[in-house]
Amino acid sequence: MPTVHLLDYVAGNVRSLVNAIERVGYSVEWVRSPEEVANADKLILPGVGHFGHCLSQLASAGYMAPIRAHIESGKPFMGICVGLQALFEGSSEDPNCPGLGVLPGKLDRFDDTSKSVPHIGWNDASCPTNPNLFGLNPDSKYYYVHSYKMPYTKGQLESQGWAVATGVYGGETFIGAIAKGNVMATQFHPEKSGVAGLRVIRAFLDGSGAAALASHPPQEVPNAGDDALVSKEGLTRRVIACLDVRTNDQGDLVVTKGDQYDVREKSDDRNVRNLGKPVEMARKYYEQGADEVTFLNITSFRDCPVADLPMLEILRLTSKTVFVPLTVGGGIRDTVDTDGTKVSALEIATMYFQSGADKVSIGSDAVIAAEEYYASGKTLFGNTAIEQISKAYGNQAVVVSVDPKRVYVPKPDATRHHTVKTSYPGPKGEEYCWYACTIKGGRETRDLDVVELTQAVEAMGCGEILLNCIDKDGTNSGFDLELIRQVKAAVRIPVIASSGAGNPGHFEEVFRETTTDAALGAGMFHRGEYTVQQVKEELKARGLVVRQFEGDL
Repeated sequence: MPTVHLLDYVAGNVRSLVNAIERVGYSVEWVRSPEEVANADKLILPGVGHFGHCLSQLASAGYMAPIRAHIESGKPFMGICVGLQALFEGSSEDPNCPGLGVLPGKLDRFDDTSKSVPHIGWNDASCPTNPNLFGLNPDSKYYYVHSYKMPYTKGQLESQGWAVATGVYGGETFIGAIAKGNVMATQFHPEKSGVAGLRVIRAFLDGSGAAALASHPPQEVPNAGDDALVSKEGLTRRVIACLDVRTNDQGDLVVTKGDQYDVREKSDDRNVRNLGKPVEMARKYYEQGADEVTFLNITSFRDCPVADLPMLEILRLTSKTVFVPLTVGGGIRDTVDTDGTKVSALEIATMYFQSGADKVSIGSDAVIAAEEYYASGKTLFGNTAIEQISKAYGNQAVVVSVDPKRVYVPKPDATRHHTVKTSYPGPKGEEYCWYACTIKGGRETRDLDVVELTQAVEAMGCGEILLNCIDKDGTNSGFDLELIRQVKAAVRIPVIASSGAGNPGHFEEVFRETTTDAALGAGMFHRGEYTVQQVKEELKARGLVVRQFEGDL
């Protein structure tokens, strides 16, 4: 197999990139020293997380000059996410850290006053003057996850011979991909963009993208009054499939689902409910069009050596055939291995990332960390799992899974907590409620409300909230819209609505009635009552923008 070189430094989930490269027929060799860059023909620079963290690592290890020399020599070069950002002069994310300076300009942060940041989800990479730039398809969607962007200025880079593809988020037009000669770079993650992304990787590796660009160079940029280069708002509504994974009584890993978190059958034998095998079900949902797949390890696989956690193998196998983002939750905390070795939450998260995860989800430990945050007068000490992981991999890599339940009160001043006036009164006719956070799978309630928790974890560096609802779990009665609205109003990071989905109409309802960024389903998919594709078709029929699965290469 022909070879492509990847630069080896802390870049989050590179396992999926390796799998994607192998999927299109190439093998990977790692560049582990600056001297080895010269040996590379095709070089890929992946990047996840903080601009300054990534670029300072490259600079301190002596990679900057060899990378520039590779690009200047005319050899094929591809940058992904921060790998694209590195080509510019700098970023406001770390003003003191210079980029490679191959392209003029500095990145800035998305405006979060009217939308969620990070920008997470499937969006456009539109290039009207070169519709098929490097394998891009004008009808496809690509997976982005970033807080900082290179603003698009019409004609600025095209006048220098660069072909530019753009996306729009919350009215801000940004560079989604760029190419010239031997250089191709994407702000989106092609390895997590399904078949559409695999086409981009293949076009770079086999040279067809560069050949097409050479035969159809960037056209003259339309005048300032022409909107031909400005794409429309293209972010889709994300539909996520969630798999609760645990060992059953026979010791097998199974996907399960419960009612109010009880995962055992109601029959006399009370065995753990077995709905299927995790890897097979994840691939099924991917092929139905799921935008992301989430694994929640609901038993933490106790008494297993950390390096042999069964979820690591599930991720390794899943990421070989599922090219959308994978999230894993459960057991991501400071712990002690079976041999007495202390293992940090960051080390466990790193194992998950190296096995194929793109995000990690933290549950009960986030509640404890939030309580300590408020007890210390909202002081951040940098030692929580959220802070450690987000600092190393970026806040987009950290999800906090919240398990709240309703507590009814007769009036707002009956509690110190944040209340909502509910359309569903309590057992004594109470017109107000607040949402109490829980730990240990909903078994223990804490004196912390959902607004306090989500605002605390946002301050710590969490990039996304997975918002469950114990009252709704397993009911198939729809999402708790009141809860979702309260949390969306309290934070500026994306929120995933979870718990209660029983049919495609519930997804349409939550997207229509709230500003949630994504919605998650589980039991209705696992039981075969509805498919992800049916949910997508319902949303599309109601005029909502969704991504469709594009089949195989």
